[in-house]
Amino acid sequence: MTLPEIRQKIDALDDQLIRVLNERADFVHEVGVVKRAEGTEIYAPEREEMLLRSLAKKNADLQGRLPEKAIRAIYREIMSASLALEKDLTIAYFGPEATNTHQAARSKFGASVNYAPQLSIADVFDVVARGSADYGVVPIENSTEGAVNHTLDVFMDSELRICAQILMKIENHLVAKIPRTGIRKIYSHPQVFGQCRNWLRLNLPDADLVEVSSTPRAAELAASEPAAAAITGPMAAEVHGLQIIEPSIQDIATNTTRFLVIGRTASPPTGDDRTSIMFCVQDKPGALFQALEPFNRLKISMSKIESRPSKRKAWEYFFFVDLDGHASEEKVKQAFEELEKHCSFVKILGTYPKTSLG
Repeated sequence: MTLPEIRQKIDALDDQLIRVLNERADFVHEVGVVKRAEGTEIYAPEREEMLLRSLAKKNADLQGRLPEKAIRAIYREIMSASLALEKDLTIAYFGPEATNTHQAARSKFGASVNYAPQLSIADVFDVVARGSADYGVVPIENSTEGAVNHTLDVFMDSELRICAQILMKIENHLVAKIPRTGIRKIYSHPQVFGQCRNWLRLNLPDADLVEVSSTPRAAELAASEPAAAAITGPMAAEVHGLQIIEPSIQDIATNTTRFLVIGRTASPPTGDDRTSIMFCVQDKPGALFQALEPFNRLKISMSKIESRPSKRKAWEYFFFVDLDGHASEEKVKQAFEELEKHCSFVKILGTYPKTSLG
């Protein structure tokens, strides 16, 4: 087959794709009409994840040439356009623009919805709670540096629910307008410096490390100062016209940050879910062991446990736990009932689909 013939075949397939996508959009519009009439949420993370899993399986069964990551990325934008058809959706995120949280939000909701950067994690919760944004995206933990305590603290007083999670591989690039040999100062966020500690010690031991509020701010400063560089992500480098001098300088190649999507309603079960809870144990010997024992006995896996001072009473602590299963499952409900016997406070933060690394 000649090149013009191949291109003619591709053009014909593109014509079919456009027709099918618009036919799909017509049905999406009808879905929006039904949801508005019923007063239900436009965004359904459980439906979204089940669809993506199904599409990935179909692609694998067909032995398609496109990898699962590409299938998910393509349908992410299709679903983003669909959400925009159903409602003028606004997603708040811990900003400013071009942070890792912004990138995570874009990877989840696509390019067709509205994004609203917020000055603090508390502000993200606030605008979603007041209805000024439909959903919020906040960081919760990094595989290298651990939990984001500000997010944990805000959950103590918030009635919002976790309705989805985002796992994103974090690539920290050394960016500048000058060669590496001319770098005398490096700007970045404190957590990012922690993720790149060994690389910096071995490769730029004499450079001054200056902590700033965000990686986009670091990129902005590096773009305006001679002999300065920044450690940031690709979006911030592009926005400020910086070149990647050294890519992926994080000390651990699998460096991953987990983000949460917060909203006003919980997600129905998908068959492969995670539940996040917080609780405060009674002030008596063995209370924490007794509180956690039912999860072991009922064979419910816990993937995370963090403690934070309650800030309400001296030496009182809240515990945050992630566990496998949906809150509606019988054995999970049984575990919660037994947990409450040993706690002064128990709260389900959310139950939502598990997701793979994006």
